[in-house]
Amino acid sequence: MENIHLAAEDDDDLYSGYNDYNPTFDSEELDNDVGFQQAVRTSHGRRPPLIKHASTCLLDYCVKEGAARPMTAVRAAGYSSTFTRGSAFDPLGQSRGPAPPLEGKIEDTPDEKIKILEKKVNDLIEESCLAHAHMDLQLALEKAKDAGRKERSLVRQKEQTGTADHINLDLTYSVLFNLANQYANNDMNTEALNTYQVIVKNKMFNNAGRLKVNMANIYFKQKNYLQAIKFYRMALDQISSAHTKMRIRIMQNVGVAFIRMGQYSDAIISFEHIMSESPNVKTGFNLILCYYAIGDRKMMKKSFQKLICVPLGIDEEDKYISTNDDPHGSLVIEAIRNDQLHQMERDRKGLAEKYIMTSAKLIAPAIESTFAAGFDWCVDMVKGSQYVELANDLEINKAITYLRQKDFKQAVETLKAFEKKDSRVKSTAATNLSFLYFLEKDYDQADRYADLAMNVDRYNPAALVNKGNTVFVKQDYEKAAEFYKEALRNDCSCTEALYNLGLAQKRLGRLEEALDCFLKLHAILRNSAQVMYQLANLYELLEDSHQATEWLMQLISVSPTDPRVLAKLGELYDNEGDKSQAFQYYYESFRYFPSNIDVIEWLGAYYIDTQFCEKAIQYFERATLIQPTQVMWQLMVASCYRRSGNYQKALETYKDIHRKFPENVECLRFLVRLCTDMGLKEVQDYATKLKKVEKMKEIREQRVKSGRESSGRSRRDGSVSSDSGQSGHGTSAKGERLSAKLKTLPGSNEPYEASAQRDVDASYVDPLGPQMERPKTTAKKHMAEDEFADEELGDDLLPE
Repeated sequence: MENIHLAAEDDDDLYSGYNDYNPTFDSEELDNDVGFQQAVRTSHGRRPPLIKHASTCLLDYCVKEGAARPMTAVRAAGYSSTFTRGSAFDPLGQSRGPAPPLEGKIEDTPDEKIKILEKKVNDLIEESCLAHAHMDLQLALEKAKDAGRKERSLVRQKEQTGTADHINLDLTYSVLFNLANQYANNDMNTEALNTYQVIVKNKMFNNAGRLKVNMANIYFKQKNYLQAIKFYRMALDQISSAHTKMRIRIMQNVGVAFIRMGQYSDAIISFEHIMSESPNVKTGFNLILCYYAIGDRKMMKKSFQKLICVPLGIDEEDKYISTNDDPHGSLVIEAIRNDQLHQMERDRKGLAEKYIMTSAKLIAPAIESTFAAGFDWCVDMVKGSQYVELANDLEINKAITYLRQKDFKQAVETLKAFEKKDSRVKSTAATNLSFLYFLEKDYDQADRYADLAMNVDRYNPAALVNKGNTVFVKQDYEKAAEFYKEALRNDCSCTEALYNLGLAQKRLGRLEEALDCFLKLHAILRNSAQVMYQLANLYELLEDSHQATEWLMQLISVSPTDPRVLAKLGELYDNEGDKSQAFQYYYESFRYFPSNIDVIEWLGAYYIDTQFCEKAIQYFERATLIQPTQVMWQLMVASCYRRSGNYQKALETYKDIHRKFPENVECLRFLVRLCTDMGLKEVQDYATKLKKVEKMKEIREQRVKSGRESSGRSRRDGSVSSDSGQSGHGTSAKGERLSAKLKTLPGSNEPYEASAQRDVDASYVDPLGPQMERPKTTAKKHMAEDEFADEELGDDLLPE
């Protein structure tokens, strides 16, 4: 025991004595061990009591204090047969807390600074590209410029540290290329060309010659086509023949540039080479355009045949149709039916059909003596190609061409030929026939073909709209609204059905429902003048003049020169009592359309109300030119001269009126009064004429009265024939109108001065008196009469 090493508390090395030799465990010396031999010899073999040594006291102390026993060479770390109170099993020492932070790298070294700067340049290039992807072009340019500045700083640092031989050329190329692209995206073409030039001239950059294509594109954008062609050809010289697609696209750009320059023969050379090497529909279409421009009929036909033979490289539609009852296969087909690949195939096929249809419509009138023969040739060619279904569409376009030539008979005959064909074409033809007959106001035939189109395809919204239109003109608005609603259920984007539904609801007096329709339509057609007018009109009918004015103001922003809208705004402001605003819009309306009698009348009355009679004269003179047979405008001109104090001019005007209308009583009365005041000798002649005219009017009035009485007796007795009854009715009506005029005649002794309340004649109410108000129903009546002209029905003709 004296050789056992005890761990003292103040001992620094806990593991000292690990390799010391302990004689207690030496079995060879057991024979000389007195205690061992005594224990063996005794029978009981009881061990003597233990004496606590210093090590035992230390162990008890550690257990009491909850501390871990010091690790020794005898017992392994963390494993003990004695459980230590207050401590957990933690062989890895995780309870000691986190490890201290790692010692940071020293960034003051030149290599570390260069690496950090390179990373910043790459990050700026990436940020510039991301900004361009989000269409923030200005930010993309700023990031590209910042990357360029940091890249130049990086090169200077490498030169200073003597590592210029290790310059990263790829990083320099990326910075310059991105900067040139961002310049081009921001329409800074000169800066972009200069940057591209820096890259192209540097021989250390591999394949930099391809960037001449980008430079050529910029010249093309600047309409410098000669320079663009030069750079395209330089790029072709530096691109190997292995890159076939790129060379084909560059040659296509060369051909388009030649077309822009009007050099169609040179463009044909490029396009013919492409069609022989790698044909595509866009090049074939451009080739047809060039031959059409030079008028080569034979080559137009050959180019059209090449166009319809271009392979599209897409699969047949049959693979998207399930042919068995396999549920797994059906799920797969349903999944790929609307995937992106199938959508791309549909787009490619649709583009090809568009080019073929446009080419056929273009060359049909040019390749034969008549456009009908040309269309027939195109149809025959298409029927023998992979685009068989386009033949019927060409026939439809043939009918539309007849319509443009106003040959309705041939158009109808062409469309009627489709009645015996498949359902889709029959429905299309019947829809167009219904539209044609509706335009010709043959509503029975329009209704018949609308029914035919609906029977073939009940889900055709155009057919339902045409059917609703035929019912609408018969004033069955309720039934028309049902057809429009059905069209909207089949196609919620059918704007014609929604517009016409609003009109039907308006005619039925359901103003709120009509307003809802036009508000929905306005959300679809934001700049439709007709929709805005209907909304303004509905708010006016709902007596919301403020909203009506707001919508008319929006309409003015879309159509600022519409005189009727301007006049309507003037009327609304006039009703609200805002004369200055009303005058502004009435004057603008007159400026754009100086022949509207209602506007002219309002402006003349406005100047008279404001005591500027001289300015009113020009408006009434214009009304005289528009309606020379209406005496009231000429009397207004004379009255304005009289009110302004120019009696001589007024006298001359009245004399001129008397020469044109010798039986006008008002003119004669004013002539008598003027001549009397001015002391002229003609007063006696005019007085005699006035008496004679008044006497004639009295006789006419008596005849009218007696004729009316006799006509009444004849109707009561039933003894008058139908012819005489009609004659009596006409005489009676004429007498009533004359009687109404005579009732408005002023007395013979009434003065004619400006202070008089009534100044003029028996044929109209003079608005010149200050106390008189201008009638407010004329403009409104005019709008009501022309309302149906604005409420055009949305008849549907197939787009070309």
